[in-house]
Amino acid sequence: MAFKPLHDRVLVRRVESDEKTKGGLIIPDSAKEKPAEGVVVACGEGARKDSGDLIPMAVKEGDRVLFGKWSGTEVQIDGEDLLIMKESDILGVTADAAEAKAA
Repeated sequence: MAFKPLHDRVLVRRVESDEKTKGGLIIPDSAKEKPAEGVVVACGEGARKDSGDLIPMAVKEGDRVLFGKWSGTEVQIDGEDLLIMKESDILGVTADAAEAKAA
């Protein structure tokens, strides 16, 4: 992908939610909510302080993140639906299964 976000912006790919509930009911597409979880595809360099110093990004490519329901701007890049959002719109980073086992 030939896209790099500027400053403290992050490019996120939504992670699809489950098709079934815990009770086994199948959820139709029309009733599904957009997932508020995704994977970071690309990151900018970070924000700048008033003094010009770079504030490094807290997230990196490949991180699974949670974000607000209405966060970001939907864009289509290379035929793929993605979100561009500021790092401050990200609520947190979730631990992957491999990281959870190691802890």
